[in-house]
Amino acid sequence: MRKCVFLCVFAVSILAFFACTSVDRTGRSARDQELSNRIVIYTSIYEDVIVSLEKALQLRFPTVQIDFVYGGTGQLQARIASEIAAGRLGADILLVAEPSYSLELMEKGVLHRFRSRYAADLAFDYDENGYWYPVRISNMVLAFNPARHDRSSIPGSFYEFAHDPGLRGVVSMSNPLTSGTTKAAITALKDRYGYTFFQALGRQNIVLESGVIALSRLESGERKVVMVLEESVLRKRQEETSSLEVIYPTDGTIIIPSTIMIAAGKWSANNNTRTAELIVDWFLSPEGQSTIVDGWMHSVRRDFYRNPYDSIPLTDIQANSMPFNWENSLRHGDEIVATFEEYVIHRR
Repeated sequence: MRKCVFLCVFAVSILAFFACTSVDRTGRSARDQELSNRIVIYTSIYEDVIVSLEKALQLRFPTVQIDFVYGGTGQLQARIASEIAAGRLGADILLVAEPSYSLELMEKGVLHRFRSRYAADLAFDYDENGYWYPVRISNMVLAFNPARHDRSSIPGSFYEFAHDPGLRGVVSMSNPLTSGTTKAAITALKDRYGYTFFQALGRQNIVLESGVIALSRLESGERKVVMVLEESVLRKRQEETSSLEVIYPTDGTIIIPSTIMIAAGKWSANNNTRTAELIVDWFLSPEGQSTIVDGWMHSVRRDFYRNPYDSIPLTDIQANSMPFNWENSLRHGDEIVATFEEYVIHRR
């Protein structure tokens, strides 16, 4: 009789175990399906890409309310600084433009330490303690309009972009005071060419404008060549069948790995760190990276071989990329931006 009771209890335990760990056809475990809470994500990713991410995340985490808060890098950093001063962030997950800001937040002690199950699959550096990971790759390039200008009249390098007198008054770029990727780009260019590069940009009477406006004026002929993110051009080519073309500069494309982080429990908006960990893992998974690539950005995974629409392989871009020191960007970022203001913005 005792043996029978034992077997019955054992059988019930086994059934309960499989019930708790069963996986449905979408790959969600029962435990994941029981997640029912809220996560707020601060990000500067394009708003239409956010829509795609929201749909994909809703399918994967149907019981979690995931809210994206969009803003330019400058806006988000000002907001985060204010919230840190107040003692609590309004977000649980942060998707920012480049690693130096992750290093800054890590030093402030507001990040959660988390070892992602996909860390070994990443092709780019991440924090060895798990405070931040790369989540998407943006590339700073040049672009022109072949319908208005022959390729032979367009510079093939960032150096020529800043120094060719024939381009004076017809070039543009985003403002590094508000754009994190542009701030990263001018830091790389300063490391390569020194502050004389900023002086050259000032002499070009370069216009500071968003990528969307720059590409529109490139099509109208108001601009001859612009410094812009590759993803902006790819997006326009796919959605508007634009003929604008990307130039991967001969002196090196500037590769910018944007990062993802989790706010530490006492700092986070909802203190749902376990749910945040699952969401970060999703972003770094093949499924999450597929959504990133559909948004015209490159994957951070070493085993992901699909390219964004109309792009060349990231390995080809990496073969000729401009070196970057993110620690240097953190320590000297304010000085670099101030010097850019002096030579480029105040000169205008």
